[in-house]
Amino acid sequence: MPILQNAKKALRQAKKREAANKIVKKVYKDALKSARKAVATGEKDLTEKIRLAQKTLGKAVKKGILKKNAASRYLSRLSKKVATPKIENKTIKEKIIKKVAKK
Repeated sequence: MPILQNAKKALRQAKKREAANKIVKKVYKDALKSARKAVATGEKDLTEKIRLAQKTLGKAVKKGILKKNAASRYLSRLSKKVATPKIENKTIKEKIIKKVAKK
């Protein structure tokens, strides 16, 4: 336990900041989860959930809870999942076989 008065105050401040940071972390993680789930299931409000994820990640970066490159990485992976068309395994195998046969 801190003995000095300023150490006690620093401990109180750290606890308050930790609590606030946990709330922000929870919000952006929930937003990312819901966006990923929307991408996987193909929900109608997909763009809205992606915007919410972008917004919450931006706020986390602004508050210093998340690094800028980490937020950028999360968003790029999310947008990459949205952009890639869903192809069945059979069609992929057929395309590979055709390419090999041409060579």
